[in-house]
Formats: sequence, structure tokens, C-alpha cells
Amino acid sequence: MEKTIAAAARQKNKKAVRLSPRRRVFEVLMRALLYLAAGITAILLLFIIGTILKEGLPKLSLEFLTTEESVIRDTNGILPAIQNTLYVIVVTLLFVLPLGVGAAIYLTEYATNRKLTAAIEFATETLGGIPSILYALVGMLVFCQMLGLGKTLLAGALTLVIMTLPTIIRTTQESLKTVPQGYREGALGLGAGKWHMIRTIVLPGSIDGIVTGCILAVGRIVGESAVLMFTAGMSTTMQDFFQKGGLWESSGGTLTVALYVYAKERADFQLAFSVAVVLLCATLLINLAAKLCGKRLRKK
Repeated sequence: MEKTIAAAARQKNKKAVRLSPRRRVFEVLMRALLYLAAGITAILLLFIIGTILKEGLPKLSLEFLTTEESVIRDTNGILPAIQNTLYVIVVTLLFVLPLGVGAAIYLTEYATNRKLTAAIEFATETLGGIPSILYALVGMLVFCQMLGLGKTLLAGALTLVIMTLPTIIRTTQESLKTVPQGYREGALGLGAGKWHMIRTIVLPGSIDGIVTGCILAVGRIVGESAVLMFTAGMSTTMQDFFQKGGLWESSGGTLTVALYVYAKERADFQLAFSVAVVLLCATLLINLAAKLCGKRLRKK
């Protein structure tokens, strides 16, 4: 009896969702367009990655990755650029993550003045759309000249903090808003304090958005060249960050700056593609690391 009722219900549903011939043609066309768009995107991605690997792998070697450039020894190496890139990423994230996540939590959970909140959100979105060259000029004026840091990696990292802060704030805000309001009310109803509720309920539920913002910020940091050329310099020598004044006085170019130098100033496109391979691998590893950290935080 139950099987007969279920079969009748399925037949009724089929009749209810039966489409007209014109609607079926429209559905097929739209699905074909979606598949076409996804296919074109995948093909373009594979083409770009394939071109970079094809042109860059022949010149990529262990010596190229573990040595520094020397005219006397006639060697080409990007170890200083790798070192500078990692330094800039770490310092930028150390500043931007607490600032960005903290600002997003305040705007979403604590702020009561809606007009002020809307104004800050509008300003954040506006800052996110400003060209990076303007950040480079501001960073050079404020950090390099007014604060007396000069062209150092610290000045470059601080400029990147300002540039990536809107991305962290907006992605974290949108992620916090996806946590159901009932979770908050339930935690507060059980006697939890405001901050305890945010720390144990809201933040774990929005960790995916925070990780996404971190990945987007790292991608912008790794791919930035104009800001760092204006504020961090273009030195190709190894830096000792632990010496006296090292954090304040070290100057150097990152991988994107090295790529620009090889491609634009020296017209050595094979070495430029080799640097691009390193950038590609570094971005992939950083994204995977961020995903793994997000999974572990979610489990906790």
C-alpha cells in the first residue's frame, strides 16, 4: 500500500514539473551556455599554467632557487627574492589579520550606529577598488618619508597592510553574517557572555570566510609589484633580518619584482617564466596551507 502511494506521488510530481517544449529548449540552451562558460574558463586556466610550465621549467634548477645573483660569479639566483617574499607575507598577515578580523567583528557584532557602520563599509569597499599604484605613492610618502623608514621591506609590508585590509574586513563580515542569529540567541540564553559567544559560536562558524579572505590577501601580496618597487626597493642580496636594525633597515625585491626585472629590464623571458613557475607553486602551497589550517580550526 505504501509503495503504491509513493509511486502515485512520484507520478504526480513528474506531471507537476513537466515543462512546455519552449521552456525545455530554454533550459537546455542555458545549461549548454553554463557548460560552455565553465569549459572556456578551465581551458584558459590550463593554457596559462601549461604555458608557464613549458617556458619556465627548462631554466628552473636547484642552483637558481638556492643562490643569489652575482655578476662576478656569473650566476642567476632568486633565493633573496624568495626570502623577501616570505618575509613580506608573514609581516603583512601579522598586522592585517588581527586588524581586519577585529574590525569585522566590531562592525557586525558590537556596532549600534547603523549610519556609521554603513559609512565605514562604503569606505572599505571604496578602498578595495583603488589602484595599487596609488597605495604605492601613499606608502612612499607616509612610511618611507614621513615616518623615516626609507625603502625597506617593513615599509612595503605596512603599505600592503593598508591595501589588503578592505579585503579581510569585507570577506570576514560577509562570513559572520552567514551564522544564523538563532545560534547567537541560544548561546546568550544559556548564559554565555558576548565575547564568549563570538569566540565559541560565531568565529568557528565563519572560519571558511576568514580563510578565504586570508587566501585572497596572500594572493594580492604575492602578486604585487608596483607597491613594493616604490616602498621596499629592488635589492637582490641576502638580508639578515636578525641583526641589529635588520627589520627596519632591510631592503629588497620580492619574486614579482624579480620577474619584472628579468622580463622588462633584461628581456630574459625564460628566467622570467622560471620565476613565474616559483610564484605559481608558492601560491598553490600557501592556499593549501590556509585550507588545512581552516580545517583544523573548524575541528577545534
